[in-house]
Amino acid sequence: MSKRFLPWDVDQVSLFPPSVLDYVPLSHPAHFVRDLVRDDLDLEAIYASYEDARGAPAFHPAMMTALLLYAYTQGIYSSRRISRACEERLDFHAVTASTKPDFRTISEFRKRHLKALSGLFVQVLKLCAQAGLVKLGHVALDGTKIKANASKHKAMSYARMQKAEAALAAEVAGWLKAADAADRKDDAAVGVDRRGDEMPDWVADKQKRLAKIREAKTALEAEARAQADAKAKAKSGNGDDDPGDGPPCGPKPKHPPGTPKPKAQRNFTDPDSRIMPGKDGFVQAYNGQAAVDATAQVIIAHSLSNSSADAPWLVPLTDAVTQNMGKRPKELSADAGYCSEANLAALKERGISAYIATGRAKRPTTGGKVGGPLTQAMRRKLKLGGHRSRYRLRKQLPEPVFGQIKQARGFRQFLLRGLDNVKQEWGLVCIAHNINKLWAAA
Repeated sequence: MSKRFLPWDVDQVSLFPPSVLDYVPLSHPAHFVRDLVRDDLDLEAIYASYEDARGAPAFHPAMMTALLLYAYTQGIYSSRRISRACEERLDFHAVTASTKPDFRTISEFRKRHLKALSGLFVQVLKLCAQAGLVKLGHVALDGTKIKANASKHKAMSYARMQKAEAALAAEVAGWLKAADAADRKDDAAVGVDRRGDEMPDWVADKQKRLAKIREAKTALEAEARAQADAKAKAKSGNGDDDPGDGPPCGPKPKHPPGTPKPKAQRNFTDPDSRIMPGKDGFVQAYNGQAAVDATAQVIIAHSLSNSSADAPWLVPLTDAVTQNMGKRPKELSADAGYCSEANLAALKERGISAYIATGRAKRPTTGGKVGGPLTQAMRRKLKLGGHRSRYRLRKQLPEPVFGQIKQARGFRQFLLRGLDNVKQEWGLVCIAHNINKLWAAA
């Protein structure tokens, strides 16, 4: 063999400790995210929870924060996958300085500091503004349905709950009666001191399911009563006559007020999530909201709800943009889901030039004479602009952002459950998106 090769000795021991800076190129985002957290972010809200000096030393909070944010920028969200990456990937070694927290430590750190981690959004956003990535010339709003950590097949309607509760209660009662008879027969056959009085597993499982159904049924009934009370209070506050003063007006309600509608559903796994229409049919999901700046597709405000409606979030998101950036955007665009007289009036009051579709996505100016005067004026404004209307920027801003989050970084389902936790998790996802934009511009 005449060709010479470079030496390959996997058993060679390093004479000097290697530096983590040598693991990956200096232009790698691992170095950028680590230094961003270490040098530019204020982590006082996280440090404040480590006042107790007792116990074993904890992993450095800045390292754990950098690890989580870097993992999210790389599309890795599961604590087990993050822990495995700390062992197998050199770029994660560059972030953690070769420390290897296990998945439970990572998961508990995220749960413990979820609100503080989500609160870093404004700090990262201001760094984006300092880098010239946010100018508030044009801002677009949109929402996207993201699957909850629950199956839609684990949801049950109120009407079905009523039937299932009665059927299961009768079935369980029959089984308990049969089990009691079997116990007496066994006592006579094998003696009273012998085991045999335990409830069969198949009975216990049915009882657990019955308890779940009753719990969900009670929650739906409580929600319906609260909604009925709120409507009654709002009606009395508007100066309407007391409904008890005379016979009720209008058509007779299909179901009594204060009781759940038969089709009202509740999910047993994540009760805060809701079944929502999506591109591929109905999904058990949450509705993530984002306001995106036109300069570099940076998310400048975000929110999340368990309602499929987008319109209630236009004003809160617009005010969140003003609060985060210290000034209002000049222009704002949104699809027809945000169009209402109240929203258009609110934007006019704030001095923001609005471009909000009054019809379907492919025909944003359709709708005929439907809508109030502000909606009609918006329809004329969009028609006048034609294909050169500023409304065209809407599809160029939030939809690519959602594509990057869902497709490029694979975030298609929340890991946490409960509305409050999922809101903070959505904040982490938005922070990771902005960090990627900041790194690309560095």
